[in-house]
Amino acid sequence: MSVKELLALGRQPYTNWLGKLSDDDIAFITKSVKLLELTPFLDKKCFELSDGQLQRVMIARALVQDTSMILLDEPTTHLDLYHKVQILKLLKSIAHQTEKTILFTSHEIELAIQLCDKMLILDGHTNSFEEPCKHIEHKNFETLFPAELISFNANSGSFKIKK
Repeated sequence: MSVKELLALGRQPYTNWLGKLSDDDIAFITKSVKLLELTPFLDKKCFELSDGQLQRVMIARALVQDTSMILLDEPTTHLDLYHKVQILKLLKSIAHQTEKTILFTSHEIELAIQLCDKMLILDGHTNSFEEPCKHIEHKNFETLFPAELISFNANSGSFKIKK
């Protein structure tokens, strides 16, 4: 399947039973392609893309569905640090530009602290939801891991392994 075909599938809920794309459908796809800088990849097959490129395509597909909320499960899995940061910055930019809520799960806590507007920490107790700086103030990160193994540095917003 090509990138163009995969993106068109995102508009399926809006098409007729034949799946014919309207001008509005094409406009949504074009807008997402530009936003995610996918023009060079439109005619490529999905299996030809890198993990980072494919992840951008999947985000574009979610965007063309035109929902008020986008849910993503571990959108940075299998990506190197550069592409993780690129994807998370892109998601933040999209959320602000489109006024959509983007909710994603992640184990990349340090990146989320730096790039997310708000975080829900699922710790099994309080499950607090607030801005990262408020989580730091309230010491919510300090109890996520066993203290004898990992500590949280509130000044740097990072975790340190105890040796």
